[in-house]
Amino acid sequence: MNGYLSFVLHAHLPYVRHPEHKEFLEEDWLYEAITETYIPLLEMFENLTKDNIPWNLTITMSGTLVNMLNDSLLRERYMKHMDKLLEFCELEVERLKEYPDMLKVANHNLWFNK
Repeated sequence: MNGYLSFVLHAHLPYVRHPEHKEFLEEDWLYEAITETYIPLLEMFENLTKDNIPWNLTITMSGTLVNMLNDSLLRERYMKHMDKLLEFCELEVERLKEYPDMLKVANHNLWFNK
């Protein structure tokens, strides 16, 4: 018997935008979701398409998430967050150059975040 498999992803985050603060810890939830989930998913979709692999997926996003992803302040703060993260990764690579096993992890983090 042939059948179909459906993947349905639902993305939601609570509203974490707080313009009254220069930095707000809960905004990191959004930044982590962008970096560790949404961007890798988009890259996977591009690779599947490039490799001519047929795929289908349904994604739903809550209104709060869509609003935050379109927000210019949060986009600007995300870029600053990534700049700080890359700087940290570069410093870790330098700090761990005498520890080859740990350096592998630092190099991976640097690669992942670029």
